[in-house]
Amino acid sequence: MPLEAPLPSIASRVATLNDRYRHHSATAVLERALFDPELGNVALVSSFGAESVVLLHLVSVVAPGTPVIFIDTQMLFLETLEYQRELADKLNLTDVRTIRADRRDTAFEDPDGTLHQFSTDACCALRKVVPLERALQGFDGWITGRKRFQAGTRAALDFFENEEDRRIKVNPLAHWGREDLEDYIVNNNLPRHPLVAKGYPSIGCAPCTSPVKEGEDPRAGRWRGTQKQECGIHFVNGKAVRGPVPQDDQKENAA
Repeated sequence: MPLEAPLPSIASRVATLNDRYRHHSATAVLERALFDPELGNVALVSSFGAESVVLLHLVSVVAPGTPVIFIDTQMLFLETLEYQRELADKLNLTDVRTIRADRRDTAFEDPDGTLHQFSTDACCALRKVVPLERALQGFDGWITGRKRFQAGTRAALDFFENEEDRRIKVNPLAHWGREDLEDYIVNNNLPRHPLVAKGYPSIGCAPCTSPVKEGEDPRAGRWRGTQKQECGIHFVNGKAVRGPVPQDDQKENAA
């Protein structure tokens, strides 16, 4: 039996995928890309946060067997944990994989659970970045719910991104706005995260998430009072984004 030809480089595949699906809708990107050999084996990574139900519902309809990775940082709101269980049941998500930091790592690096008070970056790395990297081993790509409107660091999101020449990141909702999400949730009668009604449009760990005032950026309640805007599992031009994007990077992303 002849050997299969190796896949092209990730950068080449990302360019091809973005060109191929440039004018497609979010649903079409999922319907076709998830079965596109250029993409390979993928998982959905979900926080089960404020807007997560939209992408989870889309995936449950388009490709219900898609693995769903949920990072339990062990510092999440109780409401998030309950919401995760509710959605998994309601949407019939049969392959939800809850991951956590290795207990040996947390015992060594954060024995009293106060690391976030001294270094949010170190806490995110311990509780999110490292566990996710382990969970994604063996996958060619992963699906995120990121959208351009959420923050300046995401203003130039494409459907597909090259993650450090290791994996492909898929952002099917990149071009959706708040009104699109709202319409989808209402039209499909989907349950909302209980904290949304209490002023949390973006929900992370309990110690580092606060309500957002009217007119503020939806992610203003994440790591409030710091320059941090991302947990470190997302990258811009191959670099972890933990604050405002440097001017040079903004220019590159806008090209």
